[in-house]
Order: sequence, then C-alpha cells, then structure tokens
Amino acid sequence: MNRSDRPRSQRALLLAAIAVTALSSGCADEPAPSTPTTTTSSRQADVAERGASVMPFDLDRTTHRFTGTDTGGVQTVVADDPQDITQITLVQQHLTAEVARFRRGDFSDPARIHGTGMPGLATLRAHGGRITIEYEAIPDGARATYTTNDAGLRDALHHWFDAQVSDHGPHATR
Repeated sequence: MNRSDRPRSQRALLLAAIAVTALSSGCADEPAPSTPTTTTSSRQADVAERGASVMPFDLDRTTHRFTGTDTGGVQTVVADDPQDITQITLVQQHLTAEVARFRRGDFSDPARIHGTGMPGLATLRAHGGRITIEYEAIPDGARATYTTNDAGLRDALHHWFDAQVSDHGPHATR
C-alpha cells in the first residue's frame, strides 16, 4: 500500500467501526444474544438482572427445574428452603399468572428476560392451543406441565427449556 492509500484505508476502517457501533446501540430494548465475546457468566448475570424485573421471587433463594418429556415437559420452580413461605407464595403467584399467559400464546415475559430470539420461543408463541399447560401448586413452589401431540411443538419446548437452563445458570437445572 502506498502513502496516498493509507488515509483512505483508515477512513474506511473508522466508518466501519462507527457503523457497527451505531447498529449495536440501536437494539437497546432487546437483550443482546450470546456471542463469542459475551461469556456465559456475563449472559447469566444479564438474564438474572432482567429476570428480577419480571419474576417477583428471589432467584438466589429458588431453583427452576426444566424436564423434557416425550409429550412436552415439566417446569418446576421451588424455594430452596421449603420453609420459606414468602418465596413459595411468590413462586406460586407468578407461575399461576405465567401459565394463564402461556395458554394464550403470550410468552412476552420469557422474551423480556431471554430475548426475542430465544430458541423455541417463536414456535411456542404460535401454538394456537395445541399445547395443554397445567398448573399445580406443590408444597415448596409450583409446577407447569406442558403436553402436546405435535412433535414440532415438543421440540420447541425442549429447545426453550435448554435455553432457560443455560441462561439461568446456577438458578436452574434439568
């Protein structure tokens, strides 16, 4: 490269950097997807922070369990201390409301926590009543059981469960 090309090349690099910065800052309302430069623990911290604005219970005092089944899956949220009536009540109230929304195809809360590109989410939003979702209060929290005969919806549930386990880190198990 000769000397006269150098300033043009530097300007091109500067313009490219400005464009990338402008594009990435324009998505402030939507959580950033995990990228090679975003560590898993950083993503989990971001999810926990956003989760605190959606879930009324304390993630550090509760555990989410996601179990895929042949017909869908089971989501259980329990207080880590089975005597923690406050957390148990908050879990039960929250999951009751979530199940009612999920039955209508409203998965806006998981989208706010995990991002709209969350695996399985678009398919679940379009389930149109082809998933039966049952709520059950249990002594230390609550459970939602998802049942469908549609293999695509079952797979979407499994992808959605896997994404939640990954994003919630120590606050979730399979």
